[in-house]
Amino acid sequence: MAAPPERAGAARSARPLLAEAARSDSPELRSEAFLIVDQRSGEALLARNADRVAPIASITKLMTAMVILDSGQSLSEMLTVTEADRDRLRKSSSRLPIGSRLSREDLLRLALMSSENRAASALSRYYPGGLRAFAKAMNAKARQLGMAHSRFVEATGLSADNVSTARDLSVLLKAAADYPLIRRFSTDSAHTVALNRGAREFRNTNPLVRDPGWEIRVSKTGYIEEAGRCLVMQAWLRGRPVLVVLLDSFGSRTRTADARRLQKWLARRPWDAVVMAHKGAKG
Repeated sequence: MAAPPERAGAARSARPLLAEAARSDSPELRSEAFLIVDQRSGEALLARNADRVAPIASITKLMTAMVILDSGQSLSEMLTVTEADRDRLRKSSSRLPIGSRLSREDLLRLALMSSENRAASALSRYYPGGLRAFAKAMNAKARQLGMAHSRFVEATGLSADNVSTARDLSVLLKAAADYPLIRRFSTDSAHTVALNRGAREFRNTNPLVRDPGWEIRVSKTGYIEEAGRCLVMQAWLRGRPVLVVLLDSFGSRTRTADARRLQKWLARRPWDAVVMAHKGAKG
């Protein structure tokens, strides 16, 4: 699959859907694409390049988790991580040794919480019909949700051919929030599993889940070079559920810094004023 044309340099200078750069009271979010949605009303509060198609890295694993849970496969079944789960595309490291045996539940938790690629790979490999059937199920789920600009080719997000938009990912995030296990596993601070050489602790890749100033219900980070640093969250801000999609941040801390800037921005003004400011900007 050829790289999406929207990924070209011209896309970076596309006019924001909400011209936040022209509004002195808007947060200076530095992610190249973002969409912030008031989940109750469906109103987009802030947006930039929200319809740009681009690789989404490990945000993919939210779709992976939904397909696994929809399948009804036993969460207690023990699965083995094999050589087939080794990352030969990017040669990334893993803290899950080849030969590890874990329950499907533990693999799902590690895929969501620690973004373990071998865990996601093993989950898809044990899916009825194997890897092709799993990718087909991912795309069928995307169509069911109305994610018209998304495509999935594998379960980990290591492939740059897994693509979506910030707008589609807000739909994915909202759907993922309806799964209790996704909410719990994606926001666990840490989890310890028994491996061949003893117990090993895995930690959440999103430091905000350990911050008492945040109430996060769903979380997923992602990174490959083509996607940049990504973060999606369903978080309660000002007592309301907000869908936060931050894509293509340039530095390792920019995505969480953007989230903190958003939190501070919303804290400084009445909620109705935020929504009305957006409606005014749209006209």
